[in-house]
Amino acid sequence: MDDTRGRRGTLVGKITSDRMSKTVVVAVEVLRTHRLYGRTIRRTHKFKAHDPNNQFHIGDVVEIRESRPLSREKRWVVTKLLKSGHEDIPIADPTAAPRQAAS
Repeated sequence: MDDTRGRRGTLVGKITSDRMSKTVVVAVEVLRTHRLYGRTIRRTHKFKAHDPNNQFHIGDVVEIRESRPLSREKRWVVTKLLKSGHEDIPIADPTAAPRQAAS
């Protein structure tokens, strides 16, 4: 089925907003070299992508794929999660004895 629709572009980016219903904002960073000066320039493009189950959250690194227009600004669909933005932070045990400073 995908063969009849042609090659669809895919991009990898980080989710910056998930406050909309079934929509996330994905920031894609592009590194280019300046034509004249040769310096690397970092550009960020933001795309609104469809998230039908609201399963992706801020900080997640995801892959998005082009699709037909789903709304006025939404032309991308989130295909898969590459890295979760949620990290488990270890919580200190309050019952443990406090460390004493060496004299």
